[in-house]
Amino acid sequence: MARGETVLRLCLCLCLWLCIGGAAVAEESILGPRLVQEDVRIPAANGRYTLAATILRPEGQGPFGAVVLNHGTPGSASGRARESADLLIQSAAVFARRGYVVVLPLRRGFGATGGEFAEDPGTCANPDYRKGEQAAADDVMAAYEYTRGLPYVDGKRMILAGQSAGGMVSMVTAGTRNPEGLVAVLAFAAGRGGNPDFRPGVPCAIEPVAKLLESVGKNVRVPVLLHYAENDLYFNGQTSRLWYERFAAAGARAEYVLQPAFGRDGHYIFSETLGVRYWLPAVEHFLSKHGVPFERLDAGQPIVSVEHVPHVHSDACRNLYRAFLESPAPRAYAVSGDGRCGFASGLPDAADIAVRECRTSAKEACSLYAVGGEVVWMPDGKGTAYAGGAAGK
Repeated sequence: MARGETVLRLCLCLCLWLCIGGAAVAEESILGPRLVQEDVRIPAANGRYTLAATILRPEGQGPFGAVVLNHGTPGSASGRARESADLLIQSAAVFARRGYVVVLPLRRGFGATGGEFAEDPGTCANPDYRKGEQAAADDVMAAYEYTRGLPYVDGKRMILAGQSAGGMVSMVTAGTRNPEGLVAVLAFAAGRGGNPDFRPGVPCAIEPVAKLLESVGKNVRVPVLLHYAENDLYFNGQTSRLWYERFAAAGARAEYVLQPAFGRDGHYIFSETLGVRYWLPAVEHFLSKHGVPFERLDAGQPIVSVEHVPHVHSDACRNLYRAFLESPAPRAYAVSGDGRCGFASGLPDAADIAVRECRTSAKEACSLYAVGGEVVWMPDGKGTAYAGGAAGK
């Protein structure tokens, strides 16, 4: 991507919710459809243990489709103990704004669930990924069946999704358990065995993972999206493409997307706020192709329409506007007469920064298009140039 097409601004605010009496609601209505958040315990293995989980859903009775969103696996025990739904809550909100109940379970050995780490594959020299994945799939299925039983969930419109090891177990669960009501699998940076500190991009035991994917690919009955970034320091493009090819050759209806490099490590493109500008269009295209509804609940509101943004014709700036729509306030988006753009979020001076960032690549004046949840653009040809001042919400 050429420099100047877009300007990125990291979002510093990741929390969109205020806790109120055990539940949570969207902090501000400008962030889109009102969302409700709650923490639950999910019984598993006939009640022998429970899984800590977070539910994020649109306000209302539904019935809504549902996504069981699965986390990755930190390499250390201390990292697993710190695992939390907060790490994927921004991504969960993208689905919730499109009419999905998102359940984020913590598997055994992680975060508030605690207990013994059940999915250890053993040594890199001789890993037993099948055993580890089956243990992980047990927990995913417990969360899946719990989700299907919620009164506001449409049990015929279920999606399994996950990042890294969470993407891997989503595919394994689909291929070994044949979950009722499943319509799609979304696997982001999926795999096992990565260690960027030891061998960046090249995981251990590539072939055992490929064989496992071959095995489960024979039995996956729904479309699967495998989504990666070029600079994934856990699984490089050569490895992820090999895994996809072996998975698809076994019979899986799989699609592979390798996005441009993202940040310092593209492995986190799904969990970081600005990564939405890459993965969201890919998911929209994939689900639309397979007839799975995925439109924002507030799609009729002017601010949500990317097509209304003036002067912007590049996919880069269109996708940056998508990131703006999914980002927390204070937030702002600016455009120039020659089609450049700027964006800022989670900052008190978001409007100033958005315009300043737009100016770094624009040859014509930059103007604010949207601030918070309002379109502030004045249709006077090139728009009203912004002279500075406090950012609105």
